[in-house]
Amino acid sequence: MTDVQTLSEAEAANELMRLARAIARHDRLYHAEDSPEISDAEYDALVRRNAALEAAFPHLIREDSPSKKVGHQVAASPLGKVIHEVRMMSLDNAFSPQEVEEWLARMRRFLNLAADTPLALTAEDKIDGLSCSLRYENGRLVRAATRGDGQVGEDVTANVAHIPDIPQILPAGVPAIFEVRGEVYIEKQAFTALNAAQHEAGAKIFANPRNAAAGSLRQKDAGVTARRRLRFWAHGWGAASAVPGATQSAVVAKLREWGFPVSPLFTTIEGGAEALMAHFDAIGAARPGLAYDIDGVVYKLDRLDWQERLGFVAKAPRWALAHKFPAERAETIVQGIDIQVGRTGKLTPVGRLAPVLVGGVTVTNVTLHNRDEIARLGLRVGDRVVIQRAGDVIPQVVENLTREEPRPAFAFPDHCPDCGSEAVAEEGEVDVRCTAGLICPAQRTQRLEHFVSRKALDIEGLGEKTIAQFFALGWLESPADIYRLRRRRSDILSLEGWQEKSVDNLLAAIEAKRAPDAARLLFALGIRHVGEVTARDLMKHFHDLPTLRAVAEAARSSPSGEGDHPQDGGWADGLFAAAARPSTTSGGPPPRAGEELLAIDGIGPSVVEALGDFFHEPHNVAVWEDLLREVSPPRYEVQTVASRVAGKTVVFTGKLETMSRDEAKAQAERLGAKAAGSVSAKTDLLVAGPGAGSKLKKAAELGVETTDEAGWAAIVAEALGGSGGGGAG
Repeated sequence: MTDVQTLSEAEAANELMRLARAIARHDRLYHAEDSPEISDAEYDALVRRNAALEAAFPHLIREDSPSKKVGHQVAASPLGKVIHEVRMMSLDNAFSPQEVEEWLARMRRFLNLAADTPLALTAEDKIDGLSCSLRYENGRLVRAATRGDGQVGEDVTANVAHIPDIPQILPAGVPAIFEVRGEVYIEKQAFTALNAAQHEAGAKIFANPRNAAAGSLRQKDAGVTARRRLRFWAHGWGAASAVPGATQSAVVAKLREWGFPVSPLFTTIEGGAEALMAHFDAIGAARPGLAYDIDGVVYKLDRLDWQERLGFVAKAPRWALAHKFPAERAETIVQGIDIQVGRTGKLTPVGRLAPVLVGGVTVTNVTLHNRDEIARLGLRVGDRVVIQRAGDVIPQVVENLTREEPRPAFAFPDHCPDCGSEAVAEEGEVDVRCTAGLICPAQRTQRLEHFVSRKALDIEGLGEKTIAQFFALGWLESPADIYRLRRRRSDILSLEGWQEKSVDNLLAAIEAKRAPDAARLLFALGIRHVGEVTARDLMKHFHDLPTLRAVAEAARSSPSGEGDHPQDGGWADGLFAAAARPSTTSGGPPPRAGEELLAIDGIGPSVVEALGDFFHEPHNVAVWEDLLREVSPPRYEVQTVASRVAGKTVVFTGKLETMSRDEAKAQAERLGAKAAGSVSAKTDLLVAGPGAGSKLKKAAELGVETTDEAGWAAIVAEALGGSGGGGAG
């Protein structure tokens, strides 16, 4: 896997976008549909890769970043919705003793403790189950809910009544309100029996015990839950009118006293990383003999007052950590190498494997990333390989055991397997892409999915399956065709599964997006390098799409470009060099098109080139013009409020802990300020988070006013009447 430090900003932005989409999809499959396609270790690998990229490129953190989300939205669930009074958080993960030591050191620094100060921590095995919150009022269970997205879960009150481990009434003397939080799970033996019964009945086979537990609990018919042998144990709490103890261990002891099962391996450890590692190793050794599945050990700071001081960051508490078990390996045979075509035309090789059990999960596919990775491994069909599942890598081929055997090398295609168009790698890139753009069927369907996605046009009812169905029927080939579906109402009604109400709801959802936000529409088109933030930056400058197109086309034909492919890089590099040269006249001529684009904060040569190339392709222009005959986006304007930073330039640096960089910039814009990327004599305010470096030093040299994140929050709250602008949380 490519080291994040070697990536360009454009490459990092693209990968972050792909990761956000992939993780969101796997969240939906895992949390909402109980049908995961990848293992927990594979999912962890995606999340860790996302975290590594965000750490290296904090200014690229997306609004929909997985690092800011917990679980999955429950909008499509047939169960009732429950708003959690206290958010249900996730946990940060560690995969090595070094990461555990770093976590302990961070807590000591935050608490201002000496490096050798012992910390009392609790440790318990991390069961692989479904998070559940049980609300008791005056000792009686009144509601049970799944975690959902952390803010809103599903109501499973009727279902948990059939879990013997969950008491319906608590002993006298409990707090008036108390939410017990824990995991619903199914033991290995019961899981095996359940899958055998499912197989005999021709019903769904569950991938693992966690998904069996989730699928059994999240039933509209509680009778189904009653027939399955679910268990529960408690490990924490949420809303509470009173907390019965000053430490984590004291409250857990009280939960046990009230009748809740807790981890039989729960213990308190006083010391440092060595003591934690000893307990971690002991639980790892006991793991095969346990009646239930676990995937690590959870550590929590014992003192509740220190937990409160440490608080939370993003979606996880600073005072807790999940230490995952290490990688597992197995050998298998590469039976085939398929090429998948993505929305941007990228050709991704996927290895088809002889099924192999790795860490309790059957692996049949492995991502081979790109052409260079196949060459590095010398990989061919028929090779015997070592497969690894780990927390720090996507399940991957780590070694080719038969690379010396005489066998023809794998020929990476130079034409798209879906449409037959030429496939090439642009200069400086490892990825091979289909050059057909919107003509390619694979790209068209995925681009249509992107067009209607939540962050783009957000058209409810047009999901992956519906788009594939309508595309196969010839009804959907371009975004404009979506708006012409109203002419096919009777045709849609004739399809199996469609009723009057569902068809009318779909058509109404489409009609509601006839005047879409211009920035969202631009992002929805899927132009390479034009993500959500870039689309907003462009529209804030140009205000309407025709103006943007005119400038992009002029930039491509600018004399600075001198053709499509100069020897030293893309045509936009010439524009970048021209924009960097100072004007030789006092006033200077009006900026050329390319220079105007490059003058926009956050816009670089890759964006300029992508826009020019998009409008240079006649098919793209036809799609664009056809779409704009169907929709009429209003002029794009940013609504601002009066503030003491209105008209000023603000720069954010360091790691922001209560909001993403995009959120901070959005706040600045709403307050009438300009969010810049670098410090100069024109900078009015620098907001510095932890880890601020050269920008903070330069601000001090220039005498620029500096504040921290709390100071910025106060400025926002003052302008927005105390609301804080939604940055925290």
